[in-house]
Amino acid sequence: MMISWPLCLQQDKCAARGCCWSPVDQANVPWCYFSTSHGYTVMSVENPNPYEMKVDLRRMDSPSLFGADINKLTLHAEMQTANRLRFKIFDSKKQRYEVPHEHMNIPNNKPSSPIRETLEITHQPFGLRVRRKESKKVLFDTTMAPLVFADQYLQLSARLPSHNIYGLGEHVHKQYRHDTNWKTWPIFTRDAFPNGGTHNLYGHYPFFLCLEDESGKSFGVFLMNSNAMEVTLQPAPAVTYRTIGGILDFYVLFGDTPEQVVQEFLELIGRPVIPPYWSLGFQLSRWNYGSLEEVKRTVERNRAVDLPYDIQYTDIDYMEDKKDFTYDKNLFADLPQFADYLHEKGQRYILILDPAIATSKLQGDAPYGSYDRGTAKKAWVTESDGKTPLVGAVWPGETVFPDYTSTNCIDWWVDEYVRFSQEVKHDALWIDMNEVASFDQGSNKGCEVNNLNNPPFTPNILDGLMYSKTLCMDAKQAWGNHYDVHSLYGYSMVLATEKALERVFGENRTLMLTRSSFPGVGKYSGHWLGDNAANWNDIKWAIPGMLEFGLFGVPYIGADICGFFGNTTEDLCRRWMQVGAFYPFSRNHNAEGYKPQDPAVFGENSTLVQSSKHYLTIRYTLLPYLYTLFYKAHTTGETVVRPLMHEFYSDSASWTVDRQFLWGKHLLVTPVLDPWTDTVRAYIPDALWYDYDTVMKARKQHFDMYLPADKLGLHIRGGAILPTQTPAVTTTYSRRNPMGLIVALDDNQRAAGELFWDDGDSRGIAFFYCDSFICVCLSTCACDLGGLVFGEIKVLGVPQPPPLVTVTHGNTVTNLNENKIRYDAVKKVSALIVGESYLVAWQRGGAEYQRFDCYPQKGQVATEDSCKARGCLWEPTTRSGAPWCFYPEDYGYGANIINEADSGMTLDITRNGKYGSSGLPGSPDIDQLRVEVRYHSEHMLQFKIWDPSNKRYEVPVPLSVPATPETSEAKRLYKVVITNRPFGIKVMRKSTGTTIWDSAVPGFTFSDMFIQVSTRLSSEYVYGFGETEHQTYRHNLNYHTWGMFAKDQPPGDKKNCYGVHPFHMGLETTAHAHGVLLLNSNAMDVTFQPTPSITYRTIGGILDFYMVLGPTPEMVVQQYTELIGRPVLPAYWSLGFQLCRYGYANDKEIEDLYRDMVAAGIPYDVQYADIDYMDRQLNFVLDPEFTGLPALVNRMRGEGMRFIFILDPAIAGNETKPYPAFDRGLEQNVFIKWPKELGDGIVWGKVWPDRPNVTVDESLDWDTQVERYRAYAAFPDFFRNHTAKWWLQEIKDFYESLKFDGLWIDMNEPASFVHGTVGGKCLGSDLLENPPYMPRKAQSVHLIVNGRTHILIDGTPVRHYDVHNLYGWSHAKPTYDALLSVTGKRGVVVTRSTYPSSGKWAGHWLGDNNSSWDQLYKSIIGDSPLSLFFWKTGADICGFFNTAEYEMCLRWMQLGAFYPYSRNHNGKGSPDPVSWNSTFAEASRDVLNIRYTLLPYLYTLMFEAHTSGNTVVRPLLHEFVEDRATWDVDRQFLWGPALLITPAMEPGVTNVKAYVPDTRWYDYHTVILQVRGKMVNMPTPLDHINLHVRGGYILPWQKAENNTKFRLVHSLTQTHTTKRIHMHTYTIFFYTFTHCPFC
Repeated sequence: MMISWPLCLQQDKCAARGCCWSPVDQANVPWCYFSTSHGYTVMSVENPNPYEMKVDLRRMDSPSLFGADINKLTLHAEMQTANRLRFKIFDSKKQRYEVPHEHMNIPNNKPSSPIRETLEITHQPFGLRVRRKESKKVLFDTTMAPLVFADQYLQLSARLPSHNIYGLGEHVHKQYRHDTNWKTWPIFTRDAFPNGGTHNLYGHYPFFLCLEDESGKSFGVFLMNSNAMEVTLQPAPAVTYRTIGGILDFYVLFGDTPEQVVQEFLELIGRPVIPPYWSLGFQLSRWNYGSLEEVKRTVERNRAVDLPYDIQYTDIDYMEDKKDFTYDKNLFADLPQFADYLHEKGQRYILILDPAIATSKLQGDAPYGSYDRGTAKKAWVTESDGKTPLVGAVWPGETVFPDYTSTNCIDWWVDEYVRFSQEVKHDALWIDMNEVASFDQGSNKGCEVNNLNNPPFTPNILDGLMYSKTLCMDAKQAWGNHYDVHSLYGYSMVLATEKALERVFGENRTLMLTRSSFPGVGKYSGHWLGDNAANWNDIKWAIPGMLEFGLFGVPYIGADICGFFGNTTEDLCRRWMQVGAFYPFSRNHNAEGYKPQDPAVFGENSTLVQSSKHYLTIRYTLLPYLYTLFYKAHTTGETVVRPLMHEFYSDSASWTVDRQFLWGKHLLVTPVLDPWTDTVRAYIPDALWYDYDTVMKARKQHFDMYLPADKLGLHIRGGAILPTQTPAVTTTYSRRNPMGLIVALDDNQRAAGELFWDDGDSRGIAFFYCDSFICVCLSTCACDLGGLVFGEIKVLGVPQPPPLVTVTHGNTVTNLNENKIRYDAVKKVSALIVGESYLVAWQRGGAEYQRFDCYPQKGQVATEDSCKARGCLWEPTTRSGAPWCFYPEDYGYGANIINEADSGMTLDITRNGKYGSSGLPGSPDIDQLRVEVRYHSEHMLQFKIWDPSNKRYEVPVPLSVPATPETSEAKRLYKVVITNRPFGIKVMRKSTGTTIWDSAVPGFTFSDMFIQVSTRLSSEYVYGFGETEHQTYRHNLNYHTWGMFAKDQPPGDKKNCYGVHPFHMGLETTAHAHGVLLLNSNAMDVTFQPTPSITYRTIGGILDFYMVLGPTPEMVVQQYTELIGRPVLPAYWSLGFQLCRYGYANDKEIEDLYRDMVAAGIPYDVQYADIDYMDRQLNFVLDPEFTGLPALVNRMRGEGMRFIFILDPAIAGNETKPYPAFDRGLEQNVFIKWPKELGDGIVWGKVWPDRPNVTVDESLDWDTQVERYRAYAAFPDFFRNHTAKWWLQEIKDFYESLKFDGLWIDMNEPASFVHGTVGGKCLGSDLLENPPYMPRKAQSVHLIVNGRTHILIDGTPVRHYDVHNLYGWSHAKPTYDALLSVTGKRGVVVTRSTYPSSGKWAGHWLGDNNSSWDQLYKSIIGDSPLSLFFWKTGADICGFFNTAEYEMCLRWMQLGAFYPYSRNHNGKGSPDPVSWNSTFAEASRDVLNIRYTLLPYLYTLMFEAHTSGNTVVRPLLHEFVEDRATWDVDRQFLWGPALLITPAMEPGVTNVKAYVPDTRWYDYHTVILQVRGKMVNMPTPLDHINLHVRGGYILPWQKAENNTKFRLVHSLTQTHTTKRIHMHTYTIFFYTFTHCPFC
């Protein structure tokens, strides 16, 4: 261990001191360090009692450092309390100077544990180790280096357990946590500028706090020594003390938290004074107003702007020639009446006094009575002779210095102050220059050369001279040599001034403010951080300074707002006024010679004045809370301004936060501390927080907080109740106003707070109300507020409007009128207005919302009798959607013995037998179930519930789960708890404590054909589930039910469509995200209700849930696709624009379209043929009208185009000529059949294929056409391996005659135009066709659920009832495999019906939409949830059904250019891009050119989706989840992280109101977008779509051509300079495309 000498030494001098020499090349590391021959040895150890220890020490024989070594020392150690150890090392033979502290004493009570459990002594050489008694962890270990104890040089080093060291002062510490890289800090009071150097400043604080680790365990070390010293911190980590006098008197203070350590320290030195209430108001001051008239002008202009403002100061300029106890009779003639002038408006007056007393006479040669009386009282510090007053120079010229350690001086000081107070009325006192400062070096005579003025070792103090800017060290005071008591000068002045204030103000509380301080000063006085400057460094450094004085027991602390020296700027002063509004001591003060900086001088309408008023108004609103914090500091020693690490010590991110601070536990202040910026990188700790202004929620995250010129960050912690008061411009008036409460509910809907209240002035508490009030919101919330008058209670975090609010006054209970209840649905805030003492209670918003529907069958109306027959409760309600029939609390199952393991848990559950059947005929309840919870990974778990006695169907979709579970509890992001009665599974996010799944709610049902489970959700922010048309991306939780059952159903409100995706993503109030998949393929529905909760109902299978924990939305998708399979990477060409129509009459129409598109120059890569190319819609058979199609396809492909053909699964079975597809299928047994016991025949349906030899009359109604013309159709069973082989052969044969590049598979829900089967009579159990519970909208003209059989790959027979929703999924892989096989290239498959993991093989479009304006925005919403499941989605541009309208189609072309799958697909007779006019064609060309330019970026996104699971089309919340405004944005979307698309989607609009997230954006078409973090109106003419590129990203691009084939002639580009976009980033990720060929 290297402990350095304090001086730079050469090698020979190092050796002469008996030390070791070892040069190193690291800065600050000592070359000369102690050997083991230095120090002391233990001679004897005594234990007078179990709590004390006495050790005699003898110095080891070794060279001396500075001479006068003391050979015999005594160590006396004692456990003074259970949490305080004192050890004192002193001269065994001779009394040395010790600090005469007025407060410290030995407690009367004995500690609970013996000293040996805490203190350990080593003998040779002597050292000591201080341990934490509970854990035996070593906290302070001096065995690392020798003790040095000489007359004027004492050194002790100790190893510490962590680098988390805070405190030591007074200095400017640029960061709150100390840098331990060989930093040395001198401690010796000094009048110096706090300009960022490491020099000593006004106070003397040899105290530090050390946070040991995430447990919060902390300790403090205080060296009671007032001599000049220095403290070095080194990387061991270790601390070295070097002091030049006195003794080593250490106190080690133990706490379970940092806050407890501070409380222990203040118990030792004295808890802080509680200031008068008015002193918490805002204050104005400056040095040298010039005259009292100018002071009044300042007061008046700030009154005129209604600035909250309580106190006005005058500095030394009010005095006659700067002499104490005088005032200038000319410039300040009316000063005796000035306090009355202020009092008339409820304001106060504070004046300044310095210690130095002039020796000169007053003006007119009048005697200066204060000096004369002091001289007569022998009140002055003397020279070394003890008689002659020491003379120096301060502001009034030649001065003497009161010796406040002398009783004579104290009497004189009190008398002078009483005399002056009778002459000039004022309210409080500010004392300055008391380090003590002098402008002479020592005295007007200089200082003698001796070992006091020039000690053998001088700590690293400013100027390196003991008496620089102060008194000679050999000066005499009553307490001793100035050498010993210099740093106590301010402390002794405070003690004397306290006596003077008591004499003048009597029982009224007043305020003292001192510049110089010592531990214990806070018991009487506040402090400011000294003569700072108007610069951005000093506004930053003020926060660590305030936090440190909180440790030191001086909570009434602040910096000079806007800076003391220098001219401030508007930006700096505005930001300083914002943060200064939350300094405990809030004063704007500046120096003479600089521009005024009081707020009003900037102009009444200035942003500075408006912002200052706003935040000072908030300060005054919260003064009851701040005053309560001071009461807590006064009575228990709690801090007022508090570092985040005091509250969130278990979060290592909080340990270094010093650009933010807290008021107490509950108010987080995040100021802007840099010039001309509106974004702050802020930390939101691990709790629920509410923005004070917006009441939006946040939690545990670093994020860029948008704080424009008039804002600072202010957040209330969930769980807090803050007392408030209606503000006024002074505290005098505000105290007459009604009180209030801000109740910020936490995650558990709880809050608690305290209020201290008295008259604000009395020294003795004349009246106080100090009590706890608590809100616990379960079904009610009650707050008993005693005898105070409260005007408003504001409750944050109320999820629904409270239906009932009552006020109890005495025995009278009153329902509040609606006009006294305000509910903000956006902010989730209820405000309750009352007018007197009360008990207020409210029902939790919607008790009905806690009900779970016991009668969910659609079309069946519950009656009270039928409800109760199910064992349920009946209670009508007027709340729309809430059930009248609902489950009792214990309805469901109960848990039995839980078997826990590191990898998960299993248990059996039993149905509660007190209730009868679940009431569904034909679906018997299953009484015994098994539950398994499996911890698959740190971020994924599975919970599965099934019947252990009877095998039930389980989904055969393979998932990718880790081979081994995550057995380390510490690594898992989640915690799982089983609730017994009723049974439920609770999943909590460990980092936040948020419950994200809690199924311990009534109603869990598991019967043969009906399974129902409900769970509470973490918030109302839920996304996903499909495939259905949603009106908004975020689900509406007001009793909406969504069916999931694959169906040939065009998009419509609440109509289940083509795919089934029982997956959702939930956003927690902390901005964390999670995802939940129910792996169940039976028909189901999900119901949301405002609890918030969700109820799943499915009609078969088991419950098999998978949950991923994110914690970001994008990570949820990554983890989900890792589970179900990453999306396939499409061919590059498939990202080009595509054209299709249902209704091409012949190949000539396709050829003409192609010719026109090329002529118009519209980029275009893919042409489709719908079923019209087929002869009578038969798969694999070419229509005679399309005989030229093979040649056309070959020509188009030769020119860079690609072709995709449609294939439906249904195969016609009525052909009179050989039809290989059917014939071979029949031969190979590929079609779905009835079970053998029901005949083993093909299950026939009807789809598009027509019978042979018929002419279709399309004028007939649809059902007649189906009956007369449609052929019987058989459906391939793609679950069978041999079906895949058959499908491959048919596609291969098709490819031989007609080339293609991709395949489009449709109608694979599977769709049929008849119910169930031809003839409508399904064989087997009718329960399969008409189950006891029919999920919403599951009734269908599809091939409906029944007993027909499929055969899985492993040979297991399954019912179509169970696997219907998997048909499209089973169709996708064989099609993709066949495409790869026959083309030899990647290509693309597009499928209509999907299930989780379909994206591994295929893309998807949103189906047969309608040509209407609403389909534009719904397509974005449709793409957004599908982006949770798929890489490639898009809607039919311009709409499939009906004829498009010009403007709508043009806007849709602009939007569709940014669909990942960009296809214009029309029904018969609908237009394409070249069928309108040249303007339309030009607009289409322009927007598609942008798409083609950015295809390298889009392709890269596809690659990231394929490899990492990232989304391609991305909701804004995925990138800006910390911005709550994005959580509801669904009219805009992103390509990946960097391209924001804002389309116009309404008729006639030329401006789009859109949200711009809080980051830098560049308009793709023009230049930078200046606004951010707000809604803006974007000009959007008809030929324009709004595109913005996000700052910090590089988008690869390539010159656009008419199709992607020609891209190969152009190099890839990584900048956008041609678009005048300046990318601010310095990292480029290059993708090696040679490993991922374009196909």
